[in-house]
Amino acid sequence: MQSSHIPQRLAALRSLMREHHLDAVVITKEVNLYYFSGFRGDDTALVITNDREFLVTDSRYTEQARQQAPLFELVEQKNGLLLCTSEVLIAEEAKHIGFEGNALTYARYAKLKELLQGRDFSASLNLDALRQIKDAEEIACIKKACEIADAAFYDVLDYMKAGKTELDVAAHMESFMRAHGSEGPSFTTIVASGVRGALPHGVATEKVLEPGDFVTMDYGAIYEGYHSDITRTVVIGAASERQKQIYDAVLRAQEHALTLIRPGVSGKSVDAAVRAELAKHDLSFGHGLGHSLGLEIHEEPRLSPKSLCEALVPGMLITDEPGYYEAGWGGLRIEDTVLVTAGGAERLTTSEKRLFEIH
Repeated sequence: MQSSHIPQRLAALRSLMREHHLDAVVITKEVNLYYFSGFRGDDTALVITNDREFLVTDSRYTEQARQQAPLFELVEQKNGLLLCTSEVLIAEEAKHIGFEGNALTYARYAKLKELLQGRDFSASLNLDALRQIKDAEEIACIKKACEIADAAFYDVLDYMKAGKTELDVAAHMESFMRAHGSEGPSFTTIVASGVRGALPHGVATEKVLEPGDFVTMDYGAIYEGYHSDITRTVVIGAASERQKQIYDAVLRAQEHALTLIRPGVSGKSVDAAVRAELAKHDLSFGHGLGHSLGLEIHEEPRLSPKSLCEALVPGMLITDEPGYYEAGWGGLRIEDTVLVTAGGAERLTTSEKRLFEIH
């Protein structure tokens, strides 16, 4: 995808550079290479100055870079990425240079600092923050990733049954998503059944699905680099009364969050309101209510007691995923990917959330 929004993204980056009085920024994190240039590859650096954009890579990627990053001046390195990057910065007479403090390893930082002696290479920037509000092209990709994940849920309902293993279910879902346009799973697929449902991140094992098991499936698809995230919980055979009661309480709390997510509200307030709703049933969960996602599966902002988000903004993505986990019994979680809109919240994962009993 060659984004028509790249000029606006570069303009936002240059605005950040001006705030920090920088002549240039070095970008090395792969998702940010893609976000700011359109290039999808590794062993590459972007050098952004006040009026020029350089993409430094090697011969494996030069043709790909020409096609994917036509706005950038291509520099083919032959003697090492860091050396060539420093040469570009020196040629551009950059005196004050920023870098991605949360992405550049110390070893690479130290090497660049050595190569850039006499220049200020101390400004650590969080460029991920510039990705918090998604543009129209990004939202379209995330919607497509959600559509693929929704379709996988309906497909697996016809596949899973007592006797299948968690690994069987995970492999079937991932294969289906691949066949329908996903580049791969958003993360290691979670399939936690029976007592393993008490593990919020219980990735699939050889455990066999048994009658009476809750089965929690947390998974996602990737489309054009953008992730979806969804959790659905079903029961093998008939649900017990306790399973029905707890599932209904978690579902009500999850849907309550959808009425609260809107511009101007804080991440802490939404999280707290959902916890209060579950507490009416003596239920709770230990993780945050939600996180953003996009080119990475976990991004800012978040819905949690520690959230730094003072106000949600239209164009932000957030997950809504309360759950309940009890050692020795099991657990469940229900999750949607949600878009913050001017009028509130739009659920992008739209598959049904009623409790399916798999007979």
